[in-house]
Amino acid sequence: MSKVPVMTIDGPSGSGKGTVSRAAARALGWALLDSGALYRLVALAGRKAAISLDDGPGLARLAASFDIRFGSGGSGEEVVWLDGQPVTGAIRTEGAGNDASKVAALPVVRAALLERQRRFAVPPGLVADGRDMGTVVFPQAEVKIFLTASAAERAARRHKQLKEKGVAATLAALSLEIAERDLRDTNRAISPLVPSADAVLLDTTAMSVDAVVERVLEVARGRLSRGDL
Repeated sequence: MSKVPVMTIDGPSGSGKGTVSRAAARALGWALLDSGALYRLVALAGRKAAISLDDGPGLARLAASFDIRFGSGGSGEEVVWLDGQPVTGAIRTEGAGNDASKVAALPVVRAALLERQRRFAVPPGLVADGRDMGTVVFPQAEVKIFLTASAAERAARRHKQLKEKGVAATLAALSLEIAERDLRDTNRAISPLVPSADAVLLDTTAMSVDAVVERVLEVARGRLSRGDL
């Protein structure tokens, strides 16, 4: 067992891994790594610096040097800063998600972010949310979860989130975007989206968020000694 216990939660877009990871980290009192936000930040920083999203070396230099901070607002909501500026809203758009998927397919960018992600593992533990957390970033993690859900359910969840935020979107367009992202993520040459051989697979299609979190924590407590929790 590593010095700092790690739980990885991987899965495709819309599987619920972000919401579940935040809830699990709060329940355990552990740090949280939202790796998807890092790729969104690289893409946003690239656009701000007028760097093409297919310019791997240029984006990798940004990834290795930009200043990022994650925190919470007064009501506990997520707040993200890029080079001292709040960018939470800017990185949570559908366009930012698509940009992140393109940037994440560049091996040089993934390499630049690898050690940066691993430094998030600090006591008392880390919940790492992403697409290759259990296979590449933390292959020795004590607990590995892979969440999935049907494509239709994932599109419906995203549609509901956007409506609640007052963002116009059609279910058909979201379904197409999710299919395109799934194709890119599962077929990229480096770190494709696949479950780790030792991950617990959990289909969340018909499950509530609370039920998924409860199951994830059950798995964690079953795999970690009580001294780690």
